[in-house]
Amino acid sequence: MSAVHQSITVVGAGISGLAAARAIAARGGSVTVVDRGRAPGGRMSGRRLAGRPVDLGASYFTAEFGTPFRAVVDDWLTRGLAREWTDTFAVATPDGIVDSTTGPMRHGAAAGLRSLVVDLARDLEVRQKVAFERVDPEVPTVLAMPDPQARRLVDESSPSLDRLDDGSGWDPTIAIALRFEERAWPADLHGAFVNDSPDIGFIADDGDRRGDAAPVLVVHSSPETARAHLDDPSAALPLVWEATRRVLGLSVEPIETHVHRWTFAKPRDPHDDPYLLDAGLRLGVCGDGWGGRSSVGAAWASGHSLGEAFPLS
Repeated sequence: MSAVHQSITVVGAGISGLAAARAIAARGGSVTVVDRGRAPGGRMSGRRLAGRPVDLGASYFTAEFGTPFRAVVDDWLTRGLAREWTDTFAVATPDGIVDSTTGPMRHGAAAGLRSLVVDLARDLEVRQKVAFERVDPEVPTVLAMPDPQARRLVDESSPSLDRLDDGSGWDPTIAIALRFEERAWPADLHGAFVNDSPDIGFIADDGDRRGDAAPVLVVHSSPETARAHLDDPSAALPLVWEATRRVLGLSVEPIETHVHRWTFAKPRDPHDDPYLLDAGLRLGVCGDGWGGRSSVGAAWASGHSLGEAFPLS
């Protein structure tokens, strides 16, 4: 007689949660994904400006050859969902661009990075706009989210609680989209790491990233500026815009802006373990806070490996 597979709840329809759900389903498990948002995406979500999606969360992703995530990326590339973006970024100080740096190929998506997460949700039962309040110890559950958010959902008596960061080890970011009448920065900008700026850390040419040449920049604030403006993210806009204007030498003003707060944008010291799994309680936690580094690929790998290890019965 075969074991009964109890339905598993995955909380969080970002890339890690959907990778976990797909791995569970591939093993024959019954799984439902619930998420408080209106659509899958998590921190690969964006916003529509002038009728086009703008990436406000993750700036790009890389994929090492020979890894399981690379096979997923190759499938996206073959189907035209993902695109190679650039292997070269500018390096800037607060006063301007001073150098460039070359690294692995960074990828984007013509329809925005959220579209890749939506693709992972295909054929899965995903329930949006669900306010998940607390883990039920009788229901096997995967929490695909930053540690501080997972802690709020885990019972205070759970032995897993002490392994989850309370938020003090996570940095916030305020992402600001700037739309212009026309492009007024170098065509080969791609993106820029900004060093020693009190207000910004990275600038992305969203039109270049998406491949449609739209005159849109997305700027990520420094953690310090984000932390100082978490209660009123819009107040960071003048600081971020002035810092961006100086770095790129811009003399034109944006015609539209959008501000988005990411309270838990990035862990400063991710867990070395690929995920947390309490097999006895059938409780797991995954995301880009696991696996030794914070990245889109690490988030997918964390969810995928947890989904492959999660007990089905």
